[in-house]
Amino acid sequence: MSGAPRETGYSRGGFSLSQYFICAKGIVWRESLRFLYQRERFVSALVRPLVWLFMFAAGFRQIFGVSIIPPYETYVLYEVYIVPGLLAMIQLFNGMQSSLSMVYDREMGNMRTLLVSPFPRWFLLCSKLIAGTLVSILQVYTFLAIAWFWDIEPPLIGYVTVLPALILSGLMFGALGMLLSSLVKQLENFAGIMNFVIFPMFFASSALYPLWRVKESSLLLYRVCLLNPFTYAAELIRFAFYGKLEPMSLAVVLTCTAVFMAGAIGAYDPARGLIALRGSAGGST
Repeated sequence: MSGAPRETGYSRGGFSLSQYFICAKGIVWRESLRFLYQRERFVSALVRPLVWLFMFAAGFRQIFGVSIIPPYETYVLYEVYIVPGLLAMIQLFNGMQSSLSMVYDREMGNMRTLLVSPFPRWFLLCSKLIAGTLVSILQVYTFLAIAWFWDIEPPLIGYVTVLPALILSGLMFGALGMLLSSLVKQLENFAGIMNFVIFPMFFASSALYPLWRVKESSLLLYRVCLLNPFTYAAELIRFAFYGKLEPMSLAVVLTCTAVFMAGAIGAYDPARGLIALRGSAGGST
């Protein structure tokens, strides 16, 4: 007999690698099915970046000239410049949407079932994060396929070299969304917070204009851009498209991912997050 179950729901080495794999596969499969059945989520993730690419970029092409800056070796069209930022926007939006589903599961009670399983909580949350990242990468490559018909053609090898950058940025944005979801108790509140996260991060970054242009117009905004993790995710993707690595961006994305994920794991700790959730649910049990 194994004795009474632990209150925390953690297991200390009691599972084999195959059992961990089955658990992770189940979480990834559930997230994939949810994504397939929620087609509006797929469409909404692509609408915003496609509007920027097809409409705004065409209008701003003559206004925003992009000089020769790394990683570009020649002048590029404005729509070529903004593509990496739009890819990061897709992943940020998906990270928020994935975490929105966590708030929904928590209100419906499904999250409690997941968090009281005997698997370590960090493993469950990391599996959820990986599942969301895979979905975001699928959305990104769909966007790139559409953009190809708009003459957005990076080097063919770029579609491969950008993949590690997309994985890292997807993990960072997913961890950020997971952290925010742990702090918000109601579905309606989180849906509103999404807009206060997505658009400020997107506009106060190098996604739409080079930082040297921002510095020329507003030193304050330039400093805000330097403090914005979205800037470094966009630059990491931009350099990866041309087979190059931007060390500062890599360091910032890795650090932010670790900080956001550690915060989410701590916030979902049963001594705080789950007990607080029970209290907010009315304490009827």
